Amino acid sequence: MMPIRDPAQLRDILSFYADAGADEALAEEAQDRFAKAKEAPAPGMAEEKGPAREAPPAPPRPAVRAAVPDEAQAARARSLAREAGSLEELKAILADFDGCNLKHTAKNMVFADGNPEADLMLVGEAPGRDEDLQGLPFVGRSGKLLDRMLAAIGRDRASAYISNVIPWRPPGNRDPSPLETEICRPFIERHIELAKPKVLVTLGNPSTKLLLNTQTGIMRMRGTWAIHATPDGHEIPTMPTLHPAYLLRNPAHKKLAWRDFLAIKAKLKELGG
Repeated sequence: MMPIRDPAQLRDILSFYADAGADEALAEEAQDRFAKAKEAPAPGMAEEKGPAREAPPAPPRPAVRAAVPDEAQAARARSLAREAGSLEELKAILADFDGCNLKHTAKNMVFADGNPEADLMLVGEAPGRDEDLQGLPFVGRSGKLLDRMLAAIGRDRASAYISNVIPWRPPGNRDPSPLETEICRPFIERHIELAKPKVLVTLGNPSTKLLLNTQTGIMRMRGTWAIHATPDGHEIPTMPTLHPAYLLRNPAHKKLAWRDFLAIKAKLKELGG
């Protein structure tokens, strides 16, 4: 096999493994397992240096309490979310919640970033690898693009609030299951209710469908104002737009997102933001 010398090709291969969930090395240095195989005695030819020693048993792995995603867990999530009287309480409740199995495979819970008192809140779907490592939403390549999109309308993370529907990274960046999403729904709905933004932005298809209770695709929804109704009946003007990760794959559609963000800027100005 010829060695790969093209940096772009190497980067693509590493990205593939990272997206598949293989994002950590098992050892600091590569091991030559062929050399180890040569050093090991052949079967039946063990050295005669006294009785063979049995390897000590491996220590037991700590038990992981895996949750079964079902309606009972979703009902429990709804009950717990209603108990939160502040964002700090909601974060603590979510950190203790064990009803979603995604929690047991993620490194960190990703709650939010930015200014919780901002009049603009943006919600994506779920954390990726970089977000899982840092415990913050939108800090990878798509996050850098989102920062540039906010800067284009005179905003940054000090004047916006950012979160996700799902607070834990799905293994290998797979799509969350419908039940996993339903279990997390009460928490993001209460999150929005407590943050009380003047304008809500749903980034991408999953968050748009969930928070606007629709099955219409994002390409038909984007650019048109809708309403997100909070559990307490408050109505928030909501702009569905394209997810930054989608825009990285389809840069020609950045012009559509630019129009959406201009409409967001105008709406915030109209509402006194």
